[in-house]
Amino acid sequence: MASVEKLEVGPPQKPGTPGKGVDLDQILEEDLGQMGRYQIVTLLLAALPIMFSAFASGEYIFTTARIPTRCVIPECDGSTPEFSPIWKPNAIPRTESGFDNCNRYSNSSENHAGNTCPAWLFDRTRTEACEEYVYEHTNSVVYDFGLACDEWRRSQIGSIRTIGTLLVLPITGYISDRWGRRVALTINAFNTGWIGLVRSFVNSYEWFLTLEVLESTVGAGCYSSCYILVTELVGPKYRVVAGATISTLFALGQVALGFIAWGVQPWRSLTQVLYAPQLLVVCYFWVLSESVRWLMSKGRYEESEQILKKVAKMNGRELSQKSLEALRDSAEAEKNKIKPKEPWLPILVIKSKTILSRCLVSPIWWITNTLVYYGMNINAVNLVGNSYLNYVAVAAVEIPGYWTAILLLDRIGRKPVLICGYWLCAACQFIFAFMPDGHASLSMAVYLIGKYCIAIVMTSVYVYTAELYPTKYRHNLFAFSSMIGRLGSITAPLTPSLATEVWAPFPSVLFGSAALLSGGLIFTTPETLGTRLPDTIEEAEQLRNNRNTNQ
Repeated sequence: MASVEKLEVGPPQKPGTPGKGVDLDQILEEDLGQMGRYQIVTLLLAALPIMFSAFASGEYIFTTARIPTRCVIPECDGSTPEFSPIWKPNAIPRTESGFDNCNRYSNSSENHAGNTCPAWLFDRTRTEACEEYVYEHTNSVVYDFGLACDEWRRSQIGSIRTIGTLLVLPITGYISDRWGRRVALTINAFNTGWIGLVRSFVNSYEWFLTLEVLESTVGAGCYSSCYILVTELVGPKYRVVAGATISTLFALGQVALGFIAWGVQPWRSLTQVLYAPQLLVVCYFWVLSESVRWLMSKGRYEESEQILKKVAKMNGRELSQKSLEALRDSAEAEKNKIKPKEPWLPILVIKSKTILSRCLVSPIWWITNTLVYYGMNINAVNLVGNSYLNYVAVAAVEIPGYWTAILLLDRIGRKPVLICGYWLCAACQFIFAFMPDGHASLSMAVYLIGKYCIAIVMTSVYVYTAELYPTKYRHNLFAFSSMIGRLGSITAPLTPSLATEVWAPFPSVLFGSAALLSGGLIFTTPETLGTRLPDTIEEAEQLRNNRNTNQ
């Protein structure tokens, strides 16, 4: 799931109130409708690029997947070696999961002549590394780039790609704020499409890696662009629901990815099938309307008025001219206001022990979220059973998690939801790590419950983090936590290698430990249910004492 900032909602003001002005939220509430036909159509149009974003974020899990291999046995293999000849047990050591992918038995001192490959030809007390490999299939880049037992170089592809998703945040943010949300959306979608297609034709590991990071650096902002475009046009009452719907669409995209990858397994064909349709999103520049909030922030009131009238017509409502004029006056007054010079934000944070503590704690939550969320997606294909169906199940279980968070956050509070979510996830990770072999169904159930829990946490931490910081600095402080959190998604693709090279339960133990720590750190921050969004640092520091005010 891409990271975006929660849009803050100020207290309602009446249109035309002297000195107060009016905001778009008030117009949506009183004139246009907070979730009418226009907003629903916009959300449905955004569904396609959101699902395409899911394709791009998870495609490497299948195109760079491990391929079972064995050593070439020159004394036994012919010109076209079979992967599982009848003599395989004689030459290849057995493992718990089958046969060794990377080693063979050494030759004995006996000479051999003939068409068979007898067991006495090999010394079962000694093994040696493969010099060449036989691959079970050719569906992954592992075959094309000779990565048979080079687990770190294979895993590095996912980590390098994720670094690009860190770089794309400021790039897309600049484009979005300078030229508009619609421009940012179409540029990111187009870059993802054409770079992905080019990557499907490369024949070297280095070029593949370069195009992976380039694609994510200039194209991975499509999700955040859609998120902002949709939520900026939805009223406050439905903003969290709209966010959960967008997250659900992303999860559905992952489900679709699993089925498409199952049906189109060769990596070049799969890449082309997934990326070619993304070029069509360029048409959205002419189909979608620009964000009214962005247009108003740029002083483009005539365009804003035309879009608002279009919204009113489609929603069967009537736009109040009085509200529109009050909005223009308010925006113009704000633009002409002389703003005093303020201290540098890091200095303000350091001076406030409360805000500094939150800035140290909240990035740890985000690191845990991305590490566990993406790590469980990536490791799903290595579970027992059909790797494609496993991935689909792990992606689909996110959906009830998102909506569970929506149901609970305003009923029992932010902290109980987050603490229970983190600690239940941790418990599932430890149970899965140390569960005995032979319980595949039970292991899968525990794994899915763990993913369900981290989905609850993922939705909840978006809301909670934004509520801890003052309106004036919320965007920057939220973005800081989100960007530091990318360390988790950069580490996640390496966890399958850690399982192979270090210790099989290591990823689950790592996920569980991080979730256990993050759940404990929630105790250091205040409950925000029933509190008003703080506007200043002083108000944010006093959150513990403001439980009886309305948000």
